[in-house]
Amino acid sequence: MYSKPACLAACCLLGATVILSQGGVQPDQAAGAPAAQAPGPRPVGTLSELMVKIIYPTSDEIFYITRGAPKNDVEWNLYQGKMLMLAESANLLMMPGRARDQDKWMKDSKMLLDVGNAAFKAARAKDVEAIKALSDELYNACVQCHADYRPNYRTRPLIPTPAAK
Repeated sequence: MYSKPACLAACCLLGATVILSQGGVQPDQAAGAPAAQAPGPRPVGTLSELMVKIIYPTSDEIFYITRGAPKNDVEWNLYQGKMLMLAESANLLMMPGRARDQDKWMKDSKMLLDVGNAAFKAARAKDVEAIKALSDELYNACVQCHADYRPNYRTRPLIPTPAAK
């Protein structure tokens, strides 16, 4: 009868022999990774659905902050989530399959990302005045993109912002 350590050593030796005789272990298999790669990001909703169901409502949260600013921690947490959603929606606009081009589309989307990021930071700081101050910058980001990609859209001129002066 063999001892447990001897059986374990024999099993390890047999396993190593089998692996080596088959050409060794592939790098992705050694780490326990699946043989196939995980799928990359892909759009779920249409561009119109993204605008109507996410970007417009979260933009309104900035445009109309003075009508009903968050009053307590629960409301501020919800508001932070909306501002995060607004910022991240700009990334969704830039993803393959949704980006119209690598020039104006990306610049316009980055404008939305910058405003959304600033709004998210202001919401984390519970700073209503900072959020209110982003209204014109957000308006300009929206109007610029719509002017570039929606024919006959521009109905009002851009509002000068401190950064543009």
